[in-house]
Amino acid sequence: MELKFTKMHGIGNDYIYFNCLEKELDDPNGLSMAMSPRHFSVGADGIVMICHSDIADAKMRMFNLDGSEGKMCGNAIRCVGKYLYDNKLNEKTNLSIETLSGTKYLTLNVVNNKVASVMVDMGTATLEPKEVPVIANEKMISTPVMVKGKEYKMTAVSVGNPHSIIFVDDVDSLELDKIGSDFENLAIFPERVNTEFVRVIDRQNLQMRVWERGSGETYACGTGSCATVVAAVVNGYCDYDTPVIVHLIGGNLKITVTKDLHMFMEGTATKVYEGVYNYEY
Repeated sequence: MELKFTKMHGIGNDYIYFNCLEKELDDPNGLSMAMSPRHFSVGADGIVMICHSDIADAKMRMFNLDGSEGKMCGNAIRCVGKYLYDNKLNEKTNLSIETLSGTKYLTLNVVNNKVASVMVDMGTATLEPKEVPVIANEKMISTPVMVKGKEYKMTAVSVGNPHSIIFVDDVDSLELDKIGSDFENLAIFPERVNTEFVRVIDRQNLQMRVWERGSGETYACGTGSCATVVAAVVNGYCDYDTPVIVHLIGGNLKITVTKDLHMFMEGTATKVYEGVYNYEY
């Protein structure tokens, strides 16, 4: 089967996008596992289907490179907005996108008739253990957790998907390829967890590396950046209602968190190329 696709990335968090407004793909799990491996296929952090929605302008379904379906991706949803506008599938600059973690609202910044950047209303975060979910008697805010015999202070946040944030003195020297899966599969997180390792530069700048469940280390993570700033403000490292720049391997995101933990994210969206993939079931 020949499948037309578009490769896009949000500051290095790259996905393969499919126009599924008329019909969804039959085997997105298997397709993601086939197309995502780098060096052996197209290469990406996963695939995204842009689908019809009965409640929003469109629906986003995203699948990790291991075939598992994710609830939400902040970098991917910016690319969805760009895809819809640039391909004249939707002419509005304010869009609603249905996801498994609720409907998200996008404001498109258009330059020369193309989307250059997107601001996303990411909704409200929660630290309630049942909502993350994490097995804990109370909110985890800088809570000591043992991983492979070493203690880490962890803050658990849900922004529609689960995140554990750990503040460290140095993120560059971390061997995430060796320790990342240990955090992802901690028994206290029944749905596995995305883990962010963060260095505080100052009150408006954070450096972050991320290990995403189902994908491993990625160049960027939009939901992870939001969760990181939420963790930073509740731990007293950053301020509410003040934009914070999160510095990731792939680039920067601007995140603002209000006192009620409502989150706004702004960043770029980039088209790389279009292609056709020959997929055998």
